[in-house]
Amino acid sequence: MRVETGLPIADWRKVGPAAAAAEAAGFDGVMSFEIQHDPFAPLAFAALATERVRLGTAIAVCFPRSPMVTANTAWDLHVHSKGRFTLGLGTQVKGHNERRFSVPWSPPLPRLREYVESLRAIWRCWENGEKLDYQGEHYRFTLMTPEFCPPPSGLPAIPISIAAVRPAMMKLAGRVCDGVRLHGFATKKYIDEVAMPQVEAGLAKADRARESFEVWGGGFVVTGKDEAALAKGREQIRYRVAFYGSTRSYHPVLDVHGWGDLGMKLHAMSKEGRWKEMAAEVPDDVLDTFAVTAPYPDLARKIEERFGGVTDSLTLGTPTDIPEGPARELLQDIQRIESRFKGFPTGW
Repeated sequence: MRVETGLPIADWRKVGPAAAAAEAAGFDGVMSFEIQHDPFAPLAFAALATERVRLGTAIAVCFPRSPMVTANTAWDLHVHSKGRFTLGLGTQVKGHNERRFSVPWSPPLPRLREYVESLRAIWRCWENGEKLDYQGEHYRFTLMTPEFCPPPSGLPAIPISIAAVRPAMMKLAGRVCDGVRLHGFATKKYIDEVAMPQVEAGLAKADRARESFEVWGGGFVVTGKDEAALAKGREQIRYRVAFYGSTRSYHPVLDVHGWGDLGMKLHAMSKEGRWKEMAAEVPDDVLDTFAVTAPYPDLARKIEERFGGVTDSLTLGTPTDIPEGPARELLQDIQRIESRFKGFPTGW
């Protein structure tokens, strides 16, 4: 299993040192996120400060950005990191697209499929010299002059993953992407019964091997050196479960467990602005279904029980409350967990 960690994207001066420290500590990758800040710019600093770790967005919101803009940014990060960049994309929900980004909304599945296909068409034009001629319902790209065409990279293709919660998006990931980013708001039951069957169906439809397809995440992890650290972490995750559970797009995960009423109650509280009260509505049994909770000595075993056989890559915070040696051993124990993923396709 691969283990990645997040970057301090709020302060660009800290990104390079943090990425270098993560690489030295034994992490396999470093990730940026699109929450309060741009997800791409920090990775440029990380690329120049490291030599081995993979760099990726987890995720970048796609529809407010033209595929051509995303293609350019991803290409530059891939080239300057010498082939270590992975592009993670997400659609966000209707309200954020329309009211936060001022982007017209349409059914996301066909539009996202064209987004991925058009990215690859653009990159094949740049890498292989193919004529740019992608014409879909949502995106059309037919012009590329030499002045705007970067030289071939000579590198393997840029892997694309998409964030997915609902079954149809899982299937799309299997059909057209190199990986799927399962949401932290996921349970083992939902992954086993809903998510992975759809991913496998998509892979089969495209005649693609699971070994070339990476599965990220699929739950929360709470860890620390003592009970106080675990208790603090659990409350932080309890709030996140409540926050995501208030969004109707995520309610299918609750429905699998018969917790639909909880989702509707959280949604109503969010509409009333009662954000600080919602966490108290998430009982311990629900929290434990979403999150692995274990002190450092038990963490690898608990992760294998919860994620083993499905998840290929997890994101963990850097342990700062134990010495460097034990922290490295902890990562190595997790990395020894068997993974089905063997490597991305290299062709463009």
